[in-house]
Amino acid sequence: MFKPQAIYYEKPVENYVLGKELLKKYENVPKVIIENHNNIEEMRKKENKEFLNMKKNLIIGVRKTHKYTENHKVSDYLVPYTSSGCIASCMYCYLVCNYNKCAYLRLFVNREQMLDKIIRTAEKSEKELTFEIGSNSDLILENTITNNLVWTIENFKDSKKGKLTFPTKFDMVDSILNIDHKGKVITRVSVNPEEIINKVEWGTSRLEGRIQAINKLSDAGYKIGIIIAPVIFVENWKNLYLDLIKKLQSKLSEKAKKNAFFEIIFMTYSYIHTKINEEAFPNKINLFNKELMTGRGRGKYWYKDEVRKQGDIFFRENLKKYFPHNSILYIV
Repeated sequence: MFKPQAIYYEKPVENYVLGKELLKKYENVPKVIIENHNNIEEMRKKENKEFLNMKKNLIIGVRKTHKYTENHKVSDYLVPYTSSGCIASCMYCYLVCNYNKCAYLRLFVNREQMLDKIIRTAEKSEKELTFEIGSNSDLILENTITNNLVWTIENFKDSKKGKLTFPTKFDMVDSILNIDHKGKVITRVSVNPEEIINKVEWGTSRLEGRIQAINKLSDAGYKIGIIIAPVIFVENWKNLYLDLIKKLQSKLSEKAKKNAFFEIIFMTYSYIHTKINEEAFPNKINLFNKELMTGRGRGKYWYKDEVRKQGDIFFRENLKKYFPHNSILYIV
């Protein structure tokens, strides 16, 4: 269980049910009242080397931004929801747009307002909409602190229209297995070769646990997505990812294999990641490869077209071989 070393919270948090619960839960943890969860001066002054220590804090606020972003993959909209950031430390995390703003876990207590907007938007739509509620955080992890995911599913399941979806790198799924979700929730588990998890995805669940989580979620009737992401083109990447695909084929339950779909995402990286990782993770793997990567906007990088093409061919061929009846929603 995560126990923060300090709580930073906005005063209005005290007026919300969840806010009161969290302040009571962590009543013995030192607290600092802040004006804005999005601008904590004390955090902004910290150096890159303090990245991991910053993640030991918990920020609690009221989410003020509720703008939906159109999406055309698993969901129709990316939705700001109950958390942002994470207590894990994946070295490529796209949420680390600015280390002293996006690194740590922020919880938002106005969940009723956010879920109500989702339900109203779904019911007004002529078509069935799917809402991605986990694009800014990992809701399985967050649920161990707030119970928000259980609350969300229980309060969404009887809505007239719409579906929810979220990804996770964690295996703590037992709390949502016995909920009558009524087929309204698409759960997606991110996987990577064990070697990459060990070297790059600090603080997340092991591959074996994630595979078991997929089986449990499938048995509980959830629609299942398997996200192979981010694909990192290390020197022996073909062997690593082929072993991963074979392991999935052998260890997933028949029910999971029958119903799962795949998403493949190649890693993107940035100058900010490089600077943080150099100081926060000295002597660890360097994810930037100037031979394989090229610029993609200011201070950002992704794999060159020829590398991405090799990856595309590799995953399509091998997933077709080992999972001939499962769809690949996209490779990006």
